Amino acid sequence: KLDEERRAEEQRRKEEAERQRQEEEARRIAEQKRQEEQKRLQQQKEQERQEAEAKEREARKAREAEAARQKAEAEAKERARQKAEEEKRRQEEAKRKAEEEKRRQEEQRKREEAERKRQEELARQEAERKRLEAERKLREQQLEAQAEAAQRAREEEARRQREAAAAKAREAQMLSESEKYQALIRERLSQAWYPPSSATEEMTARLQITLLPTGELAGVRLVSSSGNTAFDNSALGAVRSLSRYPIPNDRDTFERYFRQFTIEFNPRRLR
Repeated sequence: KLDEERRAEEQRRKEEAERQRQEEEARRIAEQKRQEEQKRLQQQKEQERQEAEAKEREARKAREAEAARQKAEAEAKERARQKAEEEKRRQEEAKRKAEEEKRRQEEQRKREEAERKRQEELARQEAERKRLEAERKLREQQLEAQAEAAQRAREEEARRQREAAAAKAREAQMLSESEKYQALIRERLSQAWYPPSSATEEMTARLQITLLPTGELAGVRLVSSSGNTAFDNSALGAVRSLSRYPIPNDRDTFERYFRQFTIEFNPRRLR
């Protein structure tokens, strides 16, 4: 019986020690979690502080930039005002000088007129001779002016005809170039197009193609449906499958004929 009691007591001590060990382990784990949570909160707080400081720096930069813009705008307005005032003063001064010159010329004209009238009787024959000479010179000047005008008209007409011929040649060249590259595009699309088995010769899908100056596809839009979704999608797929379209090097030809154009997909032809 005593042995049993000792064994029971020993068992109780072991269980008590195990319980205390588990409690101590639980306290240690709890303390570790508390410290980790505290560290996380501190890190979060530090991150929030740094973010707040960054926002404040950005706001300060924005305020400084706005202040600089307003200052520059105010300075520009002041310069414009000063320039306007200076221009106004310049115009007023020019007007004053012009009026003074006009008065001076008028006074000079009156003096000359008085002198002319005083000597008119004595100089009548000389004046008549001068008048006839002036008429002769005027007629010569008029004839010369007419000849110059006629020459200018002939030169202008020749220039106009040259420009028209050059424009016509340029237009023909652009048209020829566009036809060559349109044929190349149709050939490339024909090679890339695989109509569905349901396609018939009566089906036609009309697409609008937009290109970049590099020849790359900027966009494609179905303008007129064939009535068959698979047929339409096969045409759209063919257009999108080309990584780069053949286009002329001339920018004017590209802008007129290839920046945006339409093409019809039909089992018999591409047009």
